[in-house]
Amino acid sequence: MDVVRNFLARYEQTREEEMSLEDYLELCKKDRLVYATAAERMLAAIGEPEMIDTRHDPRLSRIFGNKMVRIYPAFKDFYGLEEPIEQVVSHFRHAAQGLEEKKQILYLLGPVGGGKSSIAERLKQLMEQVPFYSIKGSPVNESPLGLFNNDEDAPILEQQFSIPRRYTQRIMSPWAVKRLEEFGGDIRKFRVVKRYPSILKQIGIAKTEPGDENNQDISSLVGKIDIRKLETYAQDDPDAYSYSGGLCLANQGLLEFVEMFKAPIKVLHPLLTATQEGNFKGTEGFGAIPFDGIVMAHSNESEWKAFKNNKNNEAFLDRIYIVKVPYCLRVTEEMKIYEKLIRNSSLKDAVCSPGTLKMMAQFSVLTRLKEPENSSIFSKMLIYDGENLKDTDPKAKSYQEYRDYAGVDEGMTGISTRFAFKILSKVFNFDSNEIAANPVHLMYVLEQQIEREQFPPEVEQKYLSYIKEHLSARYAEFIGKEIQTAYLESYSEYGQNIFDRYVTYADFWIQDQEYRDTDTGEIFDRAALNAELEKIEKPAGLSNPKDFRNEIVNFVLRARANNAGKNPVWTSYEKLRTVIEKKMFSNTEDLLPVISFNAKASADEQKKHEDFVNRMVEKGYTHRQVRLLCEWYLRVRKSS
Repeated sequence: MDVVRNFLARYEQTREEEMSLEDYLELCKKDRLVYATAAERMLAAIGEPEMIDTRHDPRLSRIFGNKMVRIYPAFKDFYGLEEPIEQVVSHFRHAAQGLEEKKQILYLLGPVGGGKSSIAERLKQLMEQVPFYSIKGSPVNESPLGLFNNDEDAPILEQQFSIPRRYTQRIMSPWAVKRLEEFGGDIRKFRVVKRYPSILKQIGIAKTEPGDENNQDISSLVGKIDIRKLETYAQDDPDAYSYSGGLCLANQGLLEFVEMFKAPIKVLHPLLTATQEGNFKGTEGFGAIPFDGIVMAHSNESEWKAFKNNKNNEAFLDRIYIVKVPYCLRVTEEMKIYEKLIRNSSLKDAVCSPGTLKMMAQFSVLTRLKEPENSSIFSKMLIYDGENLKDTDPKAKSYQEYRDYAGVDEGMTGISTRFAFKILSKVFNFDSNEIAANPVHLMYVLEQQIEREQFPPEVEQKYLSYIKEHLSARYAEFIGKEIQTAYLESYSEYGQNIFDRYVTYADFWIQDQEYRDTDTGEIFDRAALNAELEKIEKPAGLSNPKDFRNEIVNFVLRARANNAGKNPVWTSYEKLRTVIEKKMFSNTEDLLPVISFNAKASADEQKKHEDFVNRMVEKGYTHRQVRLLCEWYLRVRKSS
């Protein structure tokens, strides 16, 4: 079986390889990764980024201001987190260069359900990909280079094996010191093993969590005496010690400290010496234990603020490299997060009607944004998603203006992605007859949940207003268009006809010429042309139709030059498209008998109704959803 063969091959590939110290040093000469630090190996696992030039994409250029953006393949499904990921990689890059970051704790700070744990998990998986070399039998995975004296041996190692001096600034563990005595000082008796870090086996990767405040001690980080071995060894003998602490297990790898600031400060002290000096003291009276790894911590903002405001923690604060991981503030990327979560569940084959994920994403992002001054929060959300509102909302500000006003903490509050996905789960399972999701059920479930959560009254009011004022009204517009386009069988042809006619009439009207219809022979003078143009413009309520006509004709003349003299597609100019759609849908009375689910007066009407339903199903709705959404739309239209 292929799956079994794959497993065996993988297992074989990650098995330990043993070698002599001389062979190890020869390997160092050929491959820098043999003696690389944990940060360097992490960088190798992350790999080279894909450089995106945002100047070539209108949406991205508005979001990133035409900058070059790095996208790392290892984090490609971390949507909307380009900045935090770049900061994390930057930390490893600087640490790999031996700069100050090498001595700092990487700290992910962000709200619940914002992606901190996911980044931490991915970093641990990446750590597993590149092997490291340690002394065989060492309980702390120590590097063979720790056996050498930095002052005397480093120049020889650099000259003979091309190992830079900074890699020999390590100490021997008490265990290795005892072994060296047993070997009579012959370091050739030490063997070296090539090992792959492993989350499962706790090799080079460890996880520490804060325990009970009253009884947690530093042993969870530094290990402790093994009482069972005291019969054989003295208490200060390195062989009587249990090297089970996080720092012992994660040497040459990565230690994850979950909810770090929930732990008492005395428990965190070993981290300071481990990161700053590259070693730490155990609980017994023998020498220091080496540590050459990465310490990564994460917690929520409330714990961080309490820790930061305590003056006694200043020494610790100086040794922390903070990466803020806010919620996603872009609707398109937030939708991709939901799609990823749905793909990994049994809902992946369930029907999710158009607009559902978008509405959930819009609601989530609205709750996370800081309310702007003199501008609509909905417009701000669209600008953050890279839309251009120049024509539709003159009050909308630029992306950078919104960001500057919002400050650095935007995205640290609001509803979490976890909360949003729980809502979507309820929506998919809302109808007892089918597992499917639609925006009408979503709005209902959201309102119910907001009331159940018992948010402060002003927050609850604000969240409900997002649904009623922004999402509901815009969805009515969207579903109206969906229904109407499904109703009009030859929708695009019809739109193109109106577009071509409008352009022709406007062109003759501007030139102040009569127009003769080639099909009917009918002649239109300027007043008649004006009347025909107004029929199309009136439903859209254009404030300045004269300027609009000039603008459209200029656009079409330019477009024809690049289109072999043919008119462009009627949807190509957003402003005119809106005008035409409003014209097409101004007379919706014909629509009602076809889209309603009442008994039909004639077989012809029944046939039209069935065709309409089938076209809606093709667009991605179930039969039950078509009925529900049509009835909702008719109710909303009647009340407005």
